[in-house]
Amino acid sequence: MENSDNIIMMPFEPKRPYQELGLILRQELIDGHYQVGDRLPPERDIAERLDVSRTVVREAIIMLELENLVEVKKGSGVYVLNIPNQAHSREAVISDDAGPFEMLQARQLLESNIAEFAAIQVTPGDIVKMRAALDLERQELANGVEDEALGDKQFHVCIAEATQNSVLVDMLKDSWERREQSPMWKKLHTHINDQAYREEWLEDHARILAALQRKDPVASKNAMWQHLENVKQRLLELSDIDDPNFDGYLFSSNPVVLLGGD
Repeated sequence: MENSDNIIMMPFEPKRPYQELGLILRQELIDGHYQVGDRLPPERDIAERLDVSRTVVREAIIMLELENLVEVKKGSGVYVLNIPNQAHSREAVISDDAGPFEMLQARQLLESNIAEFAAIQVTPGDIVKMRAALDLERQELANGVEDEALGDKQFHVCIAEATQNSVLVDMLKDSWERREQSPMWKKLHTHINDQAYREEWLEDHARILAALQRKDPVASKNAMWQHLENVKQRLLELSDIDDPNFDGYLFSSNPVVLLGGD
């Protein structure tokens, strides 16, 4: 049965990487590998043992948090709260949405190409709107606005609108709405207290705007790609439970650089 938070009770078959890993960890709880109060191994150890990325481990832990099976203690680790029932081992209370880092990966691929096309199509009026969005971001940052910050979203929407393509605008808005309604995304942010990263992202936005003002498609694509890479890395670091010094990148290289060439 579905509720307002998109959490469902279902005989569960995984369709996302973090869900597959979450069910493995869930089964290890059922099989007695851990008891209530035990600390799970560090994320890096789980990733190496099961040959998955740290981002997938992070998302699987969020899945178990939403099931109230584990508790994350910042700077300490992940502790077992409850053991699931063997009789319901394939039935889970789980969020049926994409993991937050999977969402960011999709945004990175989509929005870097949107920025590239926008640089070709952008008008002076579009630039004015982007500057207004940046000004709103600065005001929100100065006023300490943390929740429902509108400037960030407005800036990205303005870039999509600069493509003069309504389908791309709809795709961009859909990706933001999906994030805003995601229990996985909301749970990730409960582990993030430091808001200083927003200043870094504002600087990223300024670089994107500068490239768009020059009508430089390669620079615009690269700037957007790097911005969302920075977002992923910063969220990984700020929500890290074990050791902040790890390789959080989802890609071994930047394909935009390879595509852009010299």
